[in-house]
Amino acid sequence: MSHTPPLWKAAVTVEKHRSADIAAVFELAPPVPQAVLIAEDPFGPDSIVEALYQEPPDTSLLSRLVGQSVSVEPLPDQDWIRQSQLGLPPVRAGRFFLYGAHDSGRVPAGVIPIRIEAGLAFGTGHHETTTLCLEAITLVARRRRPRRILDLGCGTGVLAIAAAKLWRRRVLASDVDPVATEVARDNARMNGAGPIVRVTVAEGLNSPAIRAHAPYDLILANILAGPLRKLAPALSGALAQGGAAVLSGLLRDQEHSVSSSYRAQGLMFRQALRKGPWSALVLERGRG
Repeated sequence: MSHTPPLWKAAVTVEKHRSADIAAVFELAPPVPQAVLIAEDPFGPDSIVEALYQEPPDTSLLSRLVGQSVSVEPLPDQDWIRQSQLGLPPVRAGRFFLYGAHDSGRVPAGVIPIRIEAGLAFGTGHHETTTLCLEAITLVARRRRPRRILDLGCGTGVLAIAAAKLWRRRVLASDVDPVATEVARDNARMNGAGPIVRVTVAEGLNSPAIRAHAPYDLILANILAGPLRKLAPALSGALAQGGAAVLSGLLRDQEHSVSSSYRAQGLMFRQALRKGPWSALVLERGRG
């Protein structure tokens, strides 16, 4: 796989209780980072929050948003996302168990295993929004068995693989980043879901492949609040009567603005799942 590795790192040392909020600032401030990491000192009061970029971020902007000086420096030419993610612990979320090769002998019984290796695309399952989406999928499965499923902004393909393995249904996974779609395709094959997870490069929902399979019984979109609001008309229009949408990548104080955008399109709020500063929303379209 050919790629241009991230070459810049922003870092700041903060009190542990602030680390999740500062990570959220790095996640949401432009340019979009390739990964955000929190390293805690187990014996001290502080954490180091780092963000990795393919282009230099605005040091002044980050420092103003954080409220203290943020350092930005270039990094050697190597795959820092892969290096940073190696050795991450497994994640249990709802019915799913996400793990890497180093955990292959520790998969417990009674779970749906998903192996995700460290790679260039964001999404190993360790971010709160991915965990929340997996928990939301588990809740959705208690009441419905969707036939047409879309994972919008799929990243490494975690959510698409989870839905495909849970329901044994075909899933369409899309992302604007061709590197992400390549990673998602590889991960689907590695998890035995290659034949039922179709991956495509697409920006938003304006894609022939996405339109051809609409309307969807379930749409998963773990992106950001701004794009979610912007996509509300198109995403709602692609949802079938009685269909459900799981939306994440938003902060708790963004729940109202996002849900309002979809309520204006005829979707009903069903549930909010929360972890730290992050939220996931479950919305439904009425059956008419």
